[in-house]
Amino acid sequence: MAPTDDTGPIARQASPFGTTPPTRPPAEGAAAPGARMPRWLPRAMVLALALVAAFQLGSWAFHQLTALLINILIAFFLALAIEPAVSWMATRGMRRGLATFLVFLGLAIVSAGFIVLLGSMLAGQIIKMVEGFPDYLDSVIHWINQTFHSDLKRVDIQKGLLRSDWLRKYAQNSAAGVLDVSAQVLGGLFQLLTVTLFSFYFAADGPRLRRALCSVLPPARQAEVLRAWEIAVDKTGGYLYSRALMALISGIAHYILLEALGVPYAPVLGVWVGLVSQFIPTIGTYLAGALPMLIAFTVDPWYALWVLVFVVIYQQFENYMLQPKLTSKTVDIHPAVAFGSVIAGTALLGAVGALIAIPAVATLQAFLGAYVKRYDVTDDPRVQGHRSRVTAGPGLLARVRGMWPRGPGMPEPETRGAEEASS
Repeated sequence: MAPTDDTGPIARQASPFGTTPPTRPPAEGAAAPGARMPRWLPRAMVLALALVAAFQLGSWAFHQLTALLINILIAFFLALAIEPAVSWMATRGMRRGLATFLVFLGLAIVSAGFIVLLGSMLAGQIIKMVEGFPDYLDSVIHWINQTFHSDLKRVDIQKGLLRSDWLRKYAQNSAAGVLDVSAQVLGGLFQLLTVTLFSFYFAADGPRLRRALCSVLPPARQAEVLRAWEIAVDKTGGYLYSRALMALISGIAHYILLEALGVPYAPVLGVWVGLVSQFIPTIGTYLAGALPMLIAFTVDPWYALWVLVFVVIYQQFENYMLQPKLTSKTVDIHPAVAFGSVIAGTALLGAVGALIAIPAVATLQAFLGAYVKRYDVTDDPRVQGHRSRVTAGPGLLARVRGMWPRGPGMPEPETRGAEEASS
């Protein structure tokens, strides 16, 4: 029987066409029919869209300015490296701008001289190889004919090379690649100019830059910033000067060897080995030794072997004796930490990260060391790398003696082991 009470939760309304379905009240939390949108929702949606747009714009701008930011980072570390020399001249009455200019002028003269000498050496070796190529080709053809009983001639090989499709395609690709090389050279010159200008301003206006940075910080933070800046200058300059000293020693040692062997261009090769082995991390030693070995091989193949042996021996001497003494007071970081920092810097910034990784990690380590509280280490044998024999139990000799029959008046094996351990 249909309910007749129309005051309950389920009510029926009269209709000319009969009864209508029951109506239910709106669920809790649901918007009632005809309700208005909250006032905060449009503003929240606009704010969310604005944040997304700002993030996209910032990401795009960061990717566009990545090259400029890397150049500024290189310029900053270069300014930190020359800061001690500039400050030394400034304390003796010279203006910082003039002092910075003189430092950059000296670096430019040294770099230009090295490039000119290296270029002349490479040009001379290339001309020598081109002039001697026909004789070398004749010797190779003669060896092939004697070994394989063939009848090759140099004229036939030259005609085959000139008519080959590979040589024609290579010439076309080389001609097309000249424009790419020119564009890369111009881009490299522009990048060098950018780094030089920024590093000049950072070094010449260093005090003004520090004042501008400290003017927006409270006094306590100003002391920390100035301390971090001083540590960065000491570590970066110390790293550069210690590397320059090791490069000088390495260059002199390899020059003496190459001059004794009679290898041409010994002074330039010595400078090459010193600079490349010290300022290119991880693979610099192998790159530095490859060129002298190649030049020595053109003189005598045995000379190349002697150069290889000397490079390996000198590298061990430098790693275990020379480098710890020179860098102990400037960039004192563990070799494993240095190697890991170079790998991390290469992964982040490529070759630039590999160059600045070690001074950056040394600066961070020195800065954290000034704020990390240290305690005296207890005098425990385990700290020194070995266990105490008292706690380690009877030794091997005591256990072997315990296997033999005991004579009259001899103590028990455990007692003897304890006595030997205590002695």
